[in-house]
Amino acid sequence: MMKGAVANVVEAIGHTPIIKLNKVAAHVKSEIYVKMEFLNPGGSMKDRVALNIILDAERRGLLQPGGTIVEATSGNTGAGLALIAATRGYKCIFVMPDKMSHEKIATLRAFGAKVVICPTAVEPEDPRSYYEVTKRIVAETPGAFHANQYHNPANPEAHYVSTAPEMWEQTAGDMDVFVAGMGTGGTISGCGRYFKERKQGFQVIGVDPIGSLYYDYVKTGRLTKPFAYSVEGIGEDFLPSTMNLKIIDEIVRVDDKECFLMTRALVRDEGIFCGGSSGAAVAGAIRYAEQLGDVKKNIVVLLPDSAQKYLSKIFDDKWMSENGFLEAPDPLGTVQDLLRSRPRRPIVTVGRGDSIHNTIAVLKEHGISQVPVIESGRLSGLVSEIDLLNYLLANPGKIDEPIDGLIEADYATVTPQTKVKLLRTIFNDAKLVCVLDRDDVVGVISKIDLIEYLAGRTA
Repeated sequence: MMKGAVANVVEAIGHTPIIKLNKVAAHVKSEIYVKMEFLNPGGSMKDRVALNIILDAERRGLLQPGGTIVEATSGNTGAGLALIAATRGYKCIFVMPDKMSHEKIATLRAFGAKVVICPTAVEPEDPRSYYEVTKRIVAETPGAFHANQYHNPANPEAHYVSTAPEMWEQTAGDMDVFVAGMGTGGTISGCGRYFKERKQGFQVIGVDPIGSLYYDYVKTGRLTKPFAYSVEGIGEDFLPSTMNLKIIDEIVRVDDKECFLMTRALVRDEGIFCGGSSGAAVAGAIRYAEQLGDVKKNIVVLLPDSAQKYLSKIFDDKWMSENGFLEAPDPLGTVQDLLRSRPRRPIVTVGRGDSIHNTIAVLKEHGISQVPVIESGRLSGLVSEIDLLNYLLANPGKIDEPIDGLIEADYATVTPQTKVKLLRTIFNDAKLVCVLDRDDVVGVISKIDLIEYLAGRTA
């Protein structure tokens, strides 16, 4: 074989460069570097995952010659699987949520894969969800192998044996912080484990979009109500077993708008042709660096995929404007606008361990039907009057018992920058919306608050 060439496209996976950011992070003391994983042959870091999953399945006899690979994917894992399948003679069927870009769907079909589209805004257990549809296709397809990136240990293992060692060698271990978006958990779990085994005090930072459940679960231990968001490839509405949350030292939350504006800035100001989840990761890394203040760290951020897959969305001014992501203000405003529009009132909360008697008194005094519960300064859950009533009916006289057993997670959390139009969707599933600004509860919004705000806007 010719000197300098590789035998096939699979052998070209990996060896992506690390680049220093110069403009978008110029205001922070730390130096922020990005791992250009979108330069893999299939256009994303999922090439590494796909290769490890297929090799592992072949070794274990789960994937036979001429077999069919089936997977639920946001697009990148599918592209990696399809690329490798093309060199090994496998067929592919991919199941995708309908929020994904046309480019991602077209990419998978270009490899000859069959693509099945499912609705995004349904529960994971719904038979129409892309998780459940995938299971059905696997059961109905002879010779099918379910790649199962959400629960396959070969996913985080790929980053432990490939991505992380490569970064460690490139930097000679001169890195202090690793930042990655939180999706299946493969990247942050595999890389985080590797780095922490090699450097004491190493920090692993997760980035999660508003609408995903990771942030609230890490902060409170409760699974709150997820809701729809636009950035692709990160965040989840359930807990994959491939996610090791114990490896994460801090979690930063970002919204769609800052993800997309940072993505555009990376392309235009740094010449880095990356996608939306990359913008999310960098936005989170910069926010973390801002929190460090004058402390200087070497921060490495993984950029999962390229801008090529989002030209019809993030890089289309019309789409960005129609969805309220450019500078033109959304006509309904933000949650901060809603909070400012109503009479100033104190934030009413109770504490974990408070009695049922005292909680009832708080509800009565303020004329409210549910109240957030705070533990050690952080939101822990919600207690509602209907739960208090049902408890007292079943346990007459036990009014001095603590409320701890009645705390529930039937709420969603947003930030002051969240658009009001999202609240309409959130209230389909949640009783209450808690507004958090860097973990502090700065407001509580009920359905009647939203109704009064919208009525006032149209009056």
